[in-house]
Amino acid sequence: MIQDQARIYELLTWSVRSTFVFSSWRKNMLARSIYAFIVAALAVFATPAPIIAAESPCPSVLDHKFSNLMDEPVSLCQFSGKVLLIVNTASECGYTPQYEGLEKLYRRYRDKGFAVLGFPANDFGGQEPGSNKQIAQFCRVNYGITFPIFAKTSVIGANANPLFRELAARTGKPPRWNFHKYLLDRMGQPVAVFESAVEPEDKRVTSQIEKLLAGR
Repeated sequence: MIQDQARIYELLTWSVRSTFVFSSWRKNMLARSIYAFIVAALAVFATPAPIIAAESPCPSVLDHKFSNLMDEPVSLCQFSGKVLLIVNTASECGYTPQYEGLEKLYRRYRDKGFAVLGFPANDFGGQEPGSNKQIAQFCRVNYGITFPIFAKTSVIGANANPLFRELAARTGKPPRWNFHKYLLDRMGQPVAVFESAVEPEDKRVTSQIEKLLAGR
C-alpha cells in the first residue's frame, strides 16, 4: 500500500514538472515570436525611402513658354537635353522650300535626341502674312511638317520674342532674313549659327548635329 502511494506521488510530481516545463517552453516560443515580429517591423519602418533624383534645371535659353499654331501653351523646357535647331520660318520666301529639308533632318535624327523648332515670323519682306491656322495648313499640306512649329512671332528688334533676343545676344548674330538657324547643344548652349542660304541638309549642318548627338 505504501509502495502504491509512493508511486502515485512520483507520478504526480513528474506530471507537475512536465506541465511546468511545457508551459515555460510555450512562453519562451511566444516571446521569441513576438521579438521576431518586432524586429521585422522595425526593419520595415527603418528602410530608407527611395531617393528621387532631382530634375535637371531648365537652361535659361529654353526657360520660356510660347503658344503653338493651335494656340496651346508649350514650355521649351520639355526640349531640355536635346540637340536643337531653332529656325525662323516664312511661307512666301525664296527659302521656304527649306521646310522639306528641315523635316527630313528632324525625321533622320529625332530618335537620337534631336528636334527642330520653327518660329514663323513676318519680319522680313512681309513673307509670313497668314494666320496661325493658315500657316499650320500650309506646312501640313505642302511639306507634311511634324516638327514643332510655334505661333507667329517677331524675331528681331524691340518686338523680338525673348528666345530670339537671347540667342542674338549670345551669338552676336540676329536673324538677317527668314530661315536663319541656331544650333544648340544638349545643355541649351548655342554652338553654331547658319545663315539663311545654308540648306538644312548641308554637310556643315549635319556634321555639327552628329557631333553633338555623339557627345563629342
